[in-house]
Amino acid sequence: MKTPTAIRATAADLPAEGASPPPPRRRSPRGIRRQLPTSPWLFAAPGLLVIGAFILYPFLSTLVNAFTDKRTLIPGEFVGLDNFRELLHDDMFWIGLRNSTLYVLGVVPALVLLPLLLALLVQKHIPGITFFRSAFYTPVVASIVVVGLIWVWMLDDRGLVNAVLEAVGVGKVGFLSDQWLLLFSAMGVTVWKGLGYYMIIYLAALANVPRELHEAAAVDGAGAVRRFLTVTVPAVRSTMVLVGALASVAAFKVFSEVYLMAGPSGGPAGEDTTLVMLVQRVGTGLTGRVGYASAISVVVFVVTVALMLLVLRADRKEDA
Repeated sequence: MKTPTAIRATAADLPAEGASPPPPRRRSPRGIRRQLPTSPWLFAAPGLLVIGAFILYPFLSTLVNAFTDKRTLIPGEFVGLDNFRELLHDDMFWIGLRNSTLYVLGVVPALVLLPLLLALLVQKHIPGITFFRSAFYTPVVASIVVVGLIWVWMLDDRGLVNAVLEAVGVGKVGFLSDQWLLLFSAMGVTVWKGLGYYMIIYLAALANVPRELHEAAAVDGAGAVRRFLTVTVPAVRSTMVLVGALASVAAFKVFSEVYLMAGPSGGPAGEDTTLVMLVQRVGTGLTGRVGYASAISVVVFVVTVALMLLVLRADRKEDA
């Protein structure tokens, strides 16, 4: 039998008339603990350590060394802007800047347009197209060293290409001995190797283009070229900007193709040297000028960032 005190306590616990009952208390399942505020950082710590060790620290170290006269075996002292002043009077720096700029102008337009045309071709469902898709993508997964050596063997004075040219009566062409032919040959290798990579990016973009737009344009009497210019290009324009930005940065920082085809000396009299090749040449070895090479690296970084900003600004102007 309940006492009056227990009855009053029970009545006090009951909700007032018209009021909603209090929500039931949730009991946390056994074995599950409350998450600590530091738990997300613990999961991100391995990735942050890798980024800090291999990206952030080398970047800051290069930035600091650019203002010193550090060498490979000598710590070096602070010299201010002396390294950057020396760049202005270094003929090899201007040669490297010229070649890297020409590389961007020659490679980027081809890598923006040709992979798009290739993607339109392999997008069609025709017998045997899977083989061609794999064939076009094979150079992407191939080692750049292997690719470079194959093209050097083909373009050599005694290589396959010159053998064919001699057979048809044209004569030998100095693809690897002429300053400009060597640079353009390296550009061709870069374009050939990058076609499949950017083709995949365009295929993903073309998959989102509604077929109704092409059908409507075809009903209006538009041909294949006009549909390409009025439907396809506007639909994938943002992807073209992305490809242009990626290709610009990669082209300006080119190293492997030119190094393998021109050799460590950078071609005849070093006239095909790029900026990254100059960094490697100046900053390595027992007497390497690490400070001066770091200054060149800072210039490369600034120019690549400027290229990306120019591409993005051009895209914004078109949107406006």
